[in-house]
Amino acid sequence: MPVGLFRVCLLVITAIVNHPFFFPKENGTVPENTEEIIQKMKEREESLRLEQLRLEQEIADQEATQTALEKAAVVVEESKEDKVRWDMWTALSMVIFLLIELWRQDFQEGNWQDIGGEEDDMAVLGKAFKGVAFPDKAVLASFYEKRILGTTGDMARMREMVEGFADDLLEALRSVCNRDADMEVEDCMGVGSMYENWRVRKPFVCDLIVPFAPPEPYCFRCQTWCSGDSFPPDEQGYGTIKVCRADEDATGCICDKTKLGEDMLCLLHSQVSSTRPSSDMEDLLCFKNTQYLDANQVMKWFQIAVTKAWNRISHKYEFDLSFSLLDSPGALKIKFKSGKSIAFNLTPVVQYENSDVYFISHFPRSSLAADIPSSTHWFLTFAVYERRFIQLVSKTLPANACHVSCLQILSFLHGKQCSLTGPSGLTNYHLKTVLLHLLQARPSQDWAPEKLEARLQDMLKFLEKCLHEKKLYHFFIGNGKVPAELGFPIIFQRAEPLNLFRPFVLRRDIYRKMVDTFHEMLRNMSALINEYTVHIPLAHTNGIRKEPL
Repeated sequence: MPVGLFRVCLLVITAIVNHPFFFPKENGTVPENTEEIIQKMKEREESLRLEQLRLEQEIADQEATQTALEKAAVVVEESKEDKVRWDMWTALSMVIFLLIELWRQDFQEGNWQDIGGEEDDMAVLGKAFKGVAFPDKAVLASFYEKRILGTTGDMARMREMVEGFADDLLEALRSVCNRDADMEVEDCMGVGSMYENWRVRKPFVCDLIVPFAPPEPYCFRCQTWCSGDSFPPDEQGYGTIKVCRADEDATGCICDKTKLGEDMLCLLHSQVSSTRPSSDMEDLLCFKNTQYLDANQVMKWFQIAVTKAWNRISHKYEFDLSFSLLDSPGALKIKFKSGKSIAFNLTPVVQYENSDVYFISHFPRSSLAADIPSSTHWFLTFAVYERRFIQLVSKTLPANACHVSCLQILSFLHGKQCSLTGPSGLTNYHLKTVLLHLLQARPSQDWAPEKLEARLQDMLKFLEKCLHEKKLYHFFIGNGKVPAELGFPIIFQRAEPLNLFRPFVLRRDIYRKMVDTFHEMLRNMSALINEYTVHIPLAHTNGIRKEPL
């Protein structure tokens, strides 16, 4: 047993001693395996190093890309901030500019009627008045007495004759019209310079307006630029007239707003009372395929009706009646056998609601409506209120006040200048508007007859100021100081002021012509007045010095 254990132990020891890992032989393969392992490890190390370099390159590229993106984002953000900042400053600048412009307009609109408080407000703006010798009081008085009063004495007799004949002509017109189909014509009214007693230029022409209404059951529904409807800026002062049935939109019936069904019938609106077809609307003088009144159709109808009426009553008169101007459909001329003639205008108009504001089809001898947008746009005239305002103010002025004299002299000078240099955009209506503003601005005592020279200077200075600013506001539109006694519609008082010089802002040639004509009139004023003034004795003028304006 011990011998067996000894053998086993000896065998184990021999095996351990002879194991190749502990005591390798010199010609063994262990060193070769080690070199291969080392070589593989070097190759692995090299591949790992290359992979590391590749990864580092990719990381660097990613970092560069990320940096570029971050920089781009920063640039975009900065540009957005700059844009926002620029937009903010632009918007702020625009707001400031608009506020300044609104303040300037409000200031001017608030003071356009307060120009007569002090003499400094009437200071000359440009060089137009420098070196201009203004006629003295004696020359002006002589000129007005001999030239103005001497030629206007027959106006009252002429007005009476024209009004009487117009009434007879309109009565005959009603008799020849079909009361069931034609327009209903009312009595005429006299407006303008002949009825405001400041007409000075011959030939004297009476302006009469004739309101008319549609036959039953139709009515006119008027829309103006200030009634809430959208009108572009170039259509301010205009309106449209729609021909409707009198019961249309007036009963509040829901049959036009709700589908009642085929088996239901509206007891208020049957098929018989439906709107007339297109051809019948044209018979009502509407524009083709619309319900809007056409000014051209109205004038054609009116000319035909006047011709028929004259044929009916011509046997009663010993003169001839004809249309005098092709471009003014309502211009009529009475020709006597002696060769003399009398001209007058008979113009159809449509009343605005229950006021004395009227839609007028055209303006005789005027450029106010030269650029009417279309024949369905009608210009509004306030001529009746203008006449009433002058009459109302005249009652508060001193006896023989000089307000009408100022307008007559200025109108005469302007007419004479236009006959020399040709017509301009400046009209007698602009001159009358200047007078209306001054009548409201100055106290009554400033219009005494001995202050004719000073008030005439005021009118010229105010007109020069308006030409310089290219702004002459309509007297009634936007004027909250209109006397309540006139009963003027509040809708027009609350409207934005209407600049009568607005058409000349974009038409520089007409504006330049208007300014040049005004300057020429100033330079020629003394010569024109002296030409028509009876010689004043030297003793009468001694001590009177001509002062520049």
